[in-house]
Amino acid sequence: MSDPGKSSASASSAATTTATPAPGSDTYKGWLFKWTNYLKGYQRRWFVLSNGLLSYYRTQAEMAHTCRGTINLATAHIDTEDACNIVLSSGGRTYHLKASTEVERQKWVTALELAKAKAIRMMNDQSDDSGEEEPTSRSDRSELQGALKTLASKLDDLCTCNELIAKHGAALQRSLSELEALRVPLEGSEKIKAVNERATLFRITSNAMINACRDFLELAESHSRRWQRVLQHEREQRTHLEETIEQLAKQHNSLERAWREAPTHSTNTPDTPTTHTGVSERPRKEEASDEDEDTEYFDAMEDSPAFITVTAADPSQHRRSQSNQSGASGGQPSDWNLEDHSSPSYNDLSGREVQPRRKRRTRIPDKPNYSLNLWSIMKNCIGKELSKIPMPVNFNEPLSMLQRLTEDLEYSELLDKAARCENSLEQMCLVAAFSVSSYSTTVHRTAKPFNPLLGETYELDRLEEFGYRSLCEQVSHHPPAAAHHVMSQRGWTLWQEITIASKFRGKYLSIMPLGAIHLQFHASGNHYVWRKVTSTVHNIIVGKLWIDQSGDIDIVNHRTKETCQLKFSPYSYFSREVPRKVTGVVADSEGQAHYILSGTWDERMESAKIVQSSRGSSGAEGKQKTVYQTLSPRLLWKKYPLPENAENMYYFSSLALTLNEEEVSVSLTDSRLRPDQRLMEEGRWDEANTEKQRLEEKQRAVRRRREADASNAVDEEFEVDSESGREYEGYQPLWFHQRMDPLTGETSFVYKGGYWEAKERRDWSMCPDIF
Repeated sequence: MSDPGKSSASASSAATTTATPAPGSDTYKGWLFKWTNYLKGYQRRWFVLSNGLLSYYRTQAEMAHTCRGTINLATAHIDTEDACNIVLSSGGRTYHLKASTEVERQKWVTALELAKAKAIRMMNDQSDDSGEEEPTSRSDRSELQGALKTLASKLDDLCTCNELIAKHGAALQRSLSELEALRVPLEGSEKIKAVNERATLFRITSNAMINACRDFLELAESHSRRWQRVLQHEREQRTHLEETIEQLAKQHNSLERAWREAPTHSTNTPDTPTTHTGVSERPRKEEASDEDEDTEYFDAMEDSPAFITVTAADPSQHRRSQSNQSGASGGQPSDWNLEDHSSPSYNDLSGREVQPRRKRRTRIPDKPNYSLNLWSIMKNCIGKELSKIPMPVNFNEPLSMLQRLTEDLEYSELLDKAARCENSLEQMCLVAAFSVSSYSTTVHRTAKPFNPLLGETYELDRLEEFGYRSLCEQVSHHPPAAAHHVMSQRGWTLWQEITIASKFRGKYLSIMPLGAIHLQFHASGNHYVWRKVTSTVHNIIVGKLWIDQSGDIDIVNHRTKETCQLKFSPYSYFSREVPRKVTGVVADSEGQAHYILSGTWDERMESAKIVQSSRGSSGAEGKQKTVYQTLSPRLLWKKYPLPENAENMYYFSSLALTLNEEEVSVSLTDSRLRPDQRLMEEGRWDEANTEKQRLEEKQRAVRRRREADASNAVDEEFEVDSESGREYEGYQPLWFHQRMDPLTGETSFVYKGGYWEAKERRDWSMCPDIF
């Protein structure tokens, strides 16, 4: 095989010399030997490097019609095996190439590295440009960006050539050192030849760098004046924008003062409608208008619902209390079940006052005041995958993700009340309030929960107090996924599988729960499905952490096809809406709206029955808004106050304080038995960090054994005797199994039974040893 390579070396060298420009240019062509198979060995092929792609042909004539193969250098790995070989690999494709000489090989390596750097820059530039705002002058901006990209490209060429010069200079210096130490004349001639080749290579690279420097300087000189003009224009635009914002702020403050000082009418006048905020509107000439500042309307943000809500007058009712504590004021008694509204709050607080058979704990040890050196942690994380970084417990709270998932049941009495509703639209209102209530505990909870170990479980048995039993299990580790099943004796069942996806975007972290939540009521058969919104943790690097919820929740009753659309408005500094606002519309199967929902995800939710709708005036964007005339809003849900001293107990709610309380007869994999979490709760953080690393390493060892078993099972399948092979299923959860959801069409983990029966028997022999 070496003879054909030598015989074609001269031809390839000649072809390359005549057809190949210097490294650093846009295209590079020439002959190389490519490995084909063990029968034919290396075969000579014509290679063309252009625009970050390396293509090859059998002959130069084939360039017009037939390409034998192409590899993208942006994702390729370039390696050199010996003096003349080059190995390119990208994805599942690998090219083994051979040049005629070491100098020729190095020319190709230089050209390939430059082309790869350019391809990566182009790919990054395209991703960076996708999220930029519209320019004031598209032609000027595109021309400027083109010039900047060209300069950046030339500058990167300089950097690449500089690295190559340093590399080849070091090799040349080593060869000279070896030359000086020689004693045998024959060996000296071979070393002198190597020195000459490296000197030639060094000269070629130096010429490429000089050419790149010349191009860079010419471009910089030609575009410097234009940059100055563009920069001056941008400064003027910024100054103008700042002045405009200052004027708008002053106008906003003067309007607020004028509104507060203006005389208002008495709020208990029967002819004066009231809004959702309980504040009287000024007298209107005709129909409801969106010009009144206190009127409840939802067009403060660009993507807000295009409707206005006005509360109709009801002479039979007295003015509602400004605090909205009464859940039974106003409206028609036939609209709601009277027994649900006789209590001081629609949450039915009396349900929480039932004395349980067991007294639960009301406090945990105070959070220690440990100082945390963030830089000492971050500098050890550079270059590592985010999911594999061993984070200390200083960033955690002493609860697992399974327990945080169980916290969704904080206001389970809303579902108890919904199960007693005969009207499915009223039931939808309560389900919507329940979906919002699950976020009320997150407003101050900036610490992250413990990541559950694979196979970790958590049970919450509140059958005696609140009539339900809850079970969670970590069913997957990569990606992390947890399955949850709740069965209530009060007429409902809830199940979900949640996979957490997160994206770090510099100043904030976006947490996107993936997966559907199912809720079914036993008596009516109503089956509701919805998904969670995106949670955002702000000020990750600098400042005080705070959490916001944003996005839409679409709740669908698959039996009646009724829907509820909830919108979580993201926080905006320039918006005059209340922070953490949630609005929604409940509609029937034909799309006709029946209820308006409003409130905040951290405090309360109200519903108002629509009695009339009409087309109102156009908004700021020219879109016509729908005006909904409603009865007085009713309180659906209100957040319970936090326990005393909550700020020193991780801002845990009353339910959260009991989640990690020790229980008897729980599974051996229950989160309450996790040692690092227990040590953290007790304030022994140093020991908790040590124990956390031990548990994570133990889990990695189990995963490596599982992967080895899978590899052995695959190897056995290729044996001649098929009977000796065995099928490997991988990890299977203990209490959940995968099934196809007929409503969503997705595959998810659902409860297969057996846990509570095993608890009654006190038989946990099937549980793995994960702690």
